[in-house]
Parts: sequence; structure tokens; C-alpha cells
Amino acid sequence: MLIGLCGGICAGKSSIASYLVEEHQFKRIQLARTAATPSVEKSASNVHVPPAELSPNDAQYTFPNVDSLLEFVTLRWRENWVTTDIWDDKVVDALLRRPFFLLVSVDAPVSVRWQRFKDRCASSQLTPPSLEAFVLRNDEHLFAPGTGLQILFERAQLKLLNSTTSIPSLHAALAALNLPNDARLRPSWDQYFMQLADLAAHRSNCMKRRVGCVIVREKRVISTGYNGTPRGMTNCSEGGCPRCNTAAKGGVDLSTCLCLHAEENALLEAGRDRIGATSILYCNTCPCLTCSVKITQVGISEVVYNQGYMVDTQTARIFAESGVRLRQFSPPREGLVDLSGGLDGGEDGGVGEGKVGDVREVLGDEEFVRPVR
Repeated sequence: MLIGLCGGICAGKSSIASYLVEEHQFKRIQLARTAATPSVEKSASNVHVPPAELSPNDAQYTFPNVDSLLEFVTLRWRENWVTTDIWDDKVVDALLRRPFFLLVSVDAPVSVRWQRFKDRCASSQLTPPSLEAFVLRNDEHLFAPGTGLQILFERAQLKLLNSTTSIPSLHAALAALNLPNDARLRPSWDQYFMQLADLAAHRSNCMKRRVGCVIVREKRVISTGYNGTPRGMTNCSEGGCPRCNTAAKGGVDLSTCLCLHAEENALLEAGRDRIGATSILYCNTCPCLTCSVKITQVGISEVVYNQGYMVDTQTARIFAESGVRLRQFSPPREGLVDLSGGLDGGEDGGVGEGKVGDVREVLGDEEFVRPVR
């Protein structure tokens, strides 16, 4: 694995790189900078402020260009590497050609980064720029036409907000995030099929909730489904279901709803003969009571879901009695992750959102969490 960390001055790239070196035996790799030192890295007197000293464990390899770096790492792709030298689009384009590369952006509030930069200046006995000067230099560094780095940050698969106040708290947040997990490069089967269920959900036309479902047998997709009004009827999103187009609360007046659920559509598409006794149903939301009895009837052996629903306990009891295994799987965190906000749990009932590939097995009223292997 090769992790590339990009970010503004004092965002925390080097601290995260050092964590990967110390805790996960990554090796630091450098790319020589050919452009002039940006003004944001200089003191009030325009003297370059050197970065903090590297840890003795940060053994380094330095390369004159991205092609030589990529050739070196490609021959050693089974080892773990990390670099903070993501300079421009050319570097990113080259590295993203490799399936073992993960681009991570790191950011922090400008006031926090200014304070960190003042501390760096003080350690070198240099006068820091004023906050106003730092902000202007930072804007030039990130947003200058053609050379600004902000466009690179938007290409990152994972975006970290690092406003943590201490190295131990940063390390704790990174440990919970499990940054170097291989599933970030190649999804596990659970992750893969759950992503397909999420993709199917985007076809939903229901006005209340987007739900997607995939039925799998022997790691092959049998059918997919999403919720919405039946074929030939006006889409729910176009007024086809009176219940969904009012302010009806969740779980209320369900008997008047004209929308088929994602699980129902997938079951109808597959048919009982194609499903078989070893099929697994993936759904981004826990099935409701109505769907759970249908799932049981057609012979599904296992149900895997991501987000909880209001009748999870009752659904779990039905599945437990009928011998259907029920699991909750939370895919790896993607997008923007706040390292200072805590990474365990979430408002939507997800399990261990800060942990990569957690699975919760639900057996009647009992449940336990185990990591995916």
C-alpha cells in the first residue's frame, strides 16, 4: 500500500505519516520539490521555516520525479509506504494509476494551522507572519489558478479534518479510523455488495427513504431492487403515492402506501427457484416486518444490512425463529472524517462507523460485534 497525504501547511500530514511509520511499519518516501518554496512556508522575513525533525524511525527514500518513485514502489507494492509530497496534478495522475495507492487529504481550520506554524517558527527562532499575512499566503497556496493545491484535495478518496489538540488524541482517532486497512483499496465481499445496494438505492423514486437491495448467491448477483411505485404507475416522486407525498410519520399508515420495498422488488425479480438455500440478501436498511416474512418464505439464508430501522428487534426475532442469519455491516468511512469528533457510532444507528468493516450479528434480542476477516 502507498498512502499519499496532501494538505496545507501545518494541517498534520507529517504527524499522520509518522504515526503510520511508528504504529504500522510504513516506510517514509519522498519526492523532490522542483518548484520554489511557497510563501506560506516562510517566516515574516521570508526565510523558509524548516519542518519539524523527522522521527529516527522515519527511514527515507528520496526520488527526483514521480516516475522513478512509482517504479520503485511498484516493485515493492506488498510493502507499506507513505509520502506527504503530493505537489500537483501530474503527481496525482501518475500515482492513481496504481491500484495500491490511496490519496488522503488532511485539513484543519486556518487559525489552528497558523498557531501550529507559529510554534514551528518559534522552534527555529524565527518571527511568524501575522494571521492576516498567513491567511493571504494560504489562499495563494491553495487557490492560485493553475497551481493551487485545493483541487488535489477534492480528488482524495478520504478527507481528514485534523483539528485535534494533541498527538495522543490524533493517534487515538487514527487507530479508530484504521487508515491502512486493505479494504480501502479492494473492498471485501460484504463491502462490495453493500455498495451495490447503495447504488441501487439511487434509483429509488420513493419520497420517504432511499432503499436499495441486492440478492447474492455464491458471490454472484441474482437480482437488485429499489423502493418505489409499481411498474406502470406514476412514480412516487411525481405524486404517485399519496401516503409518501404527505407528512405521514415513519411507520404510520403503511397499509395505504403504494410503494414496493426494495427487498420486495429484488425478490420478485429473482423468483424463489433462482434464490436457493444459500442466497444472501444485502440491504442498506434493515428490512421491515412485511419484507422479513417474505424473505423467510423464499428461503434466503442470511440478511446483511447497514442502517437500522424502527422495527429491527421484531425483524430479528422473526429471522431468529425461522433460522435466517441477520448481520449489520458498516462499510469503511469515506468522504470527510472529523478526527476530533469521535469515531465510534453515529446518529443513524450504524455500528462502529469509525472501524473498517465491522459486523454486528443479531440473534433474537442479543447481539455482538466482530471484525470482518
